[in-house]
Amino acid sequence: MLDAVTAAPAMPRLNEPAPAFSAMTTHGPRSLADYRGRWLVLFSHPADFTPVCTTEFIAFARAYPDFQALNCDLLGLSIDSTFAHIAWVRAIKEKFGVEIPFPIIDDLSMRVANAYGMIQPGASDTSAVRAVFVIDDKGILRAMLYYPMPTGRSIAEVLRLVRALQTADKHGVATPEAWQPGEKVIVPPPKTVADAEARASAGDEYVDWYFCRRVLPAA
Repeated sequence: MLDAVTAAPAMPRLNEPAPAFSAMTTHGPRSLADYRGRWLVLFSHPADFTPVCTTEFIAFARAYPDFQALNCDLLGLSIDSTFAHIAWVRAIKEKFGVEIPFPIIDDLSMRVANAYGMIQPGASDTSAVRAVFVIDDKGILRAMLYYPMPTGRSIAEVLRLVRALQTADKHGVATPEAWQPGEKVIVPPPKTVADAEARASAGDEYVDWYFCRRVLPAA
């Protein structure tokens, strides 16, 4: 008999290709390949017509233009039918005056949810937990966030995360705690003794050989 570790489905891993999928959504068929060349935030919620999920979807919808400005799309998912998704989206528009501009995956089969480790037996065997996956424009999984069922996510933090990843890629730097655009970034630590010795005179804000900050040029 397989033990629990062996029997469990493989979890996606950072800096590896995101699991491929094809699924029906509220905007028609979608696959991971459709987003090639764009960043993607794929996020799951436990169920339609639930209050915490409603607040998250409203926040994602309001931040949608900001994600689009980063060449980033949004794609929701829950283990509900397309018909349930459509009814919920219409209810959000009617009750809250907010239109949901992005698609939601119909995952009654749980194929996508299982491929991405959205089903957590310790929380639920039949509902997806609040998970967020940031996939870059090459289809590589760059970040994963998991939240417990009763706790709503900060959509501003997801947006900040995408900005930070794109900044790190573009400039070859790291970003400190709570970094926001326009703030100083961190220069990667030197890899040789000679580089460490040269750090003090490299022109960056020098604190120690391993800790230097830099102001990025204006975009």
